[in-house]
Amino acid sequence: MNRRILVAMSGGTDSSAVCLMLQEQGYEVVGMTMRVWDLPRQFQDGATEPDFICRAKTLADRLGIEHHVVDVREAFKASIVQYFIEEYTSGRTPNPCVMCNRDFKFRLMEEQADRLGCGQMATGHYVKTERRGDDIYLLMGDDVGKDQSYFLWRVPQTTLRRCVFPLGGMLKADVRRYLAERRFDEPARLAESMEVCFVEADYRDFLKAQCPDLAERVAGGWFTDATGRRLGQHAGVPFYTVGQRKGLGIALGHPAYVLRLNAERNTIVLGDAKDLETRLLFVEDALWVNEQEALLSDELTVRIRYHSHPVPCRISRLDDGRWLVKTTETVSAVTPGQTAAFYVGKRLLGGAVIASQKGIGAWKD
Repeated sequence: MNRRILVAMSGGTDSSAVCLMLQEQGYEVVGMTMRVWDLPRQFQDGATEPDFICRAKTLADRLGIEHHVVDVREAFKASIVQYFIEEYTSGRTPNPCVMCNRDFKFRLMEEQADRLGCGQMATGHYVKTERRGDDIYLLMGDDVGKDQSYFLWRVPQTTLRRCVFPLGGMLKADVRRYLAERRFDEPARLAESMEVCFVEADYRDFLKAQCPDLAERVAGGWFTDATGRRLGQHAGVPFYTVGQRKGLGIALGHPAYVLRLNAERNTIVLGDAKDLETRLLFVEDALWVNEQEALLSDELTVRIRYHSHPVPCRISRLDDGRWLVKTTETVSAVTPGQTAAFYVGKRLLGGAVIASQKGIGAWKD
């Protein structure tokens, strides 16, 4: 058996622990770090490489393992960053981590694994895998607050067959303790990073920096109510998301929430919190491990955002290729562009992109 394994090294706590664990288990660990985007805060005085790459190299030296840096900044900007910008400007809310996992992280890992003679690949994701026949399913990690299965539904089966996820059965606190006990104090103490890796602060500032004429181009659109009555002007559709309440820049004398965005007309519909609630939603671009099970299961649940709890649902395929999801509980702020991830218990059956909800009222009983 090929015991040479490629590990995605981000320079953080989780991937550092994975390297050490696999080495202790007798694997020949090879590290790979992706350089996708540089942020000013990542550079120490005089440094030519960002701090996460420096930390990964330091760890590799200490462990005595082979380490490679893959510079994909140009390709990442042309693909993931461009997708991020285009989604916001079209009135949708992107999920760049889902796209990056499919198009960059796992694709590059597989390419590098083949090039470097590694039979398997490992990451610090808090997920597990389960084989059923010829299919590999992702399972939620034991640390509910860290489970990352929601972001991995697009990773191909052929890739998952080669993947190892050593942290799936651990809590984050246990991972930190594991490193500290072995005197890897710096990675044990590193802070969490939960933001989009290429956005340093507010995504709106990022959009303006990448598209200097955007703010001027989209300014002057109208907030309306559900009847189309104008309520006031806004800064432009790209700078708002469904469910947003704060930072609207309009005073109506009562709390108002973004219900819908129309990029073509540059209009934003506002309403009350209850107007965001629904038990029906459209999704598109679905990818299933087992479509038939998803269609027939009485135990199917859906998560419409990363930290939302799974809600029981039934699904049906529509003639136009979209899917209709009916939930047994009310969900709120269904956001086009985001992921809907489907489970049976802790087992991920597949996922889809939340579509425009135009016309959803016609499906109400």
